Amino acid sequence: MTDTNFNTAKETKTLKKFDLDLQYGQMREQKVHDMFFNKKFEIKSERDWWQKTGNIAIEVECYDKPSGISVTEADFWMHILTDGDKEYCKLIFKVSTIKKLAHKYRNKSVYGGDHRKSKFVLVPLKQLFTLDNIRLEENPHED
Repeated sequence: MTDTNFNTAKETKTLKKFDLDLQYGQMREQKVHDMFFNKKFEIKSERDWWQKTGNIAIEVECYDKPSGISVTEADFWMHILTDGDKEYCKLIFKVSTIKKLAHKYRNKSVYGGDHRKSKFVLVPLKQLFTLDNIRLEENPHED
């Protein structure tokens, strides 16, 4: 005799997990939608040097005056890493996070840009994903 009841406890648990995962995914999709349609972005492109140095450069001053991350009124900071004319990836941070990273690495700065008058803080790419930096925010679950 074959069991035609497909709602075993294991299947019910799997369906419940799927429902929870689906609900979580839909909530994240809504947050991304809201971010792109209801928030302001500061967008910076980084050409080639990130590959050579292993850092992203966050502008903090220009001509001895605050600029870039120091004065932005944006909610989010998008950092585009390019390889020549091709975009390799886009990193998106809350502005508060990139400000904290710039502050943390403030002793690792260089001058560059037009006439070498812009001051940049160098943030090591490999450090972007360490737990210490991920937890820079007071409430890491807040979006």
